Amino acid sequence: MGNFQELKVWQKGKDLAVYIYKLTQGGPLSKDYGLKDQMQRSSVSIPSNIAEGDELNTSKQAINHFYIAKGSSAELLTQSIIAHEIGYINKEVYLHIKEECESISSMLYKLIQVRIKNIK
Repeated sequence: MGNFQELKVWQKGKDLAVYIYKLTQGGPLSKDYGLKDQMQRSSVSIPSNIAEGDELNTSKQAINHFYIAKGSSAELLTQSIIAHEIGYINKEVYLHIKEECESISSMLYKLIQVRIKNIK
């Protein structure tokens, strides 16, 4: 606990947030302020909640934040599906985001399971 920058899941989450910010700076997505804002917020929420959770004093508190990060990953995936279906992002970009969100979600699930064992 307390070394969030070393967590691979935090690194992946941070990299995904940077990718989303760069993606939303141009093209049709940059002009849809609502969707752009939601995608940026959900992407930043992933590593932010992982960091906050890892810095907290108890596994119980950390688990709650990891679940929030997992939810933010699902939000970003949903927003990416919508962006793809309305033609804002191409299939390749969508599949990259999908793969990253699914990987992060899986890693968070495993991290949560480890922290649950620490409670017992």
